[in-house]
Amino acid sequence: MLCASLVGAALFAGMPAAAKEYATRDVGAWKVAPSTDKQGCFITRTFDGARNTTLLLGLDTDGSNRLSLLNPNWSIRPKEQLKLNFRLSNAAFPRHLAVGIVADGKRGFVTSFGGSFPKVFAASAFLHVSRGDVPVEELRLDGSGAAVAELRKCVDAYRGGPAVAPRAPANDGRIPVDPFAADKKRDSRK
Repeated sequence: MLCASLVGAALFAGMPAAAKEYATRDVGAWKVAPSTDKQGCFITRTFDGARNTTLLLGLDTDGSNRLSLLNPNWSIRPKEQLKLNFRLSNAAFPRHLAVGIVADGKRGFVTSFGGSFPKVFAASAFLHVSRGDVPVEELRLDGSGAAVAELRKCVDAYRGGPAVAPRAPANDGRIPVDPFAADKKRDSRK
């Protein structure tokens, strides 16, 4: 799992001084937690299987959000800028800018979307990411609706609002172990 301090430092900004505490909790396969700087909250899930990808969705008190995917097999460089295609079951974000990061021994990327993204994410059954025509990851978002609802409760706790107490697809070989490896035959600008 991602350390909360990294998430807090890298993904959130701005919070009122008088905030209630929110205790980390599990919502199905998802973990909901505040950032260590208490400037927002995040949900995270590591998907079992050959790829062992970790997904993180952070939400700040001002409504901004960040999505990160991390994988121990990827070779993406920190601060590397990529145009990736994001497809959810009910929305698409083609050629969307993502920036390379490293966290907890895994490489990956972070990107942000508009204010409605958490709602879109919560209502989606899957998230598919590709680099041009090279698949990067395909994840089932089972339970994401309940996780995002709890994420909003966590964020509300740091806005001064009321805080309420509270499976991975098989790899068929189509998704490369490292979709960011150098290959002259593919172009991420497609």
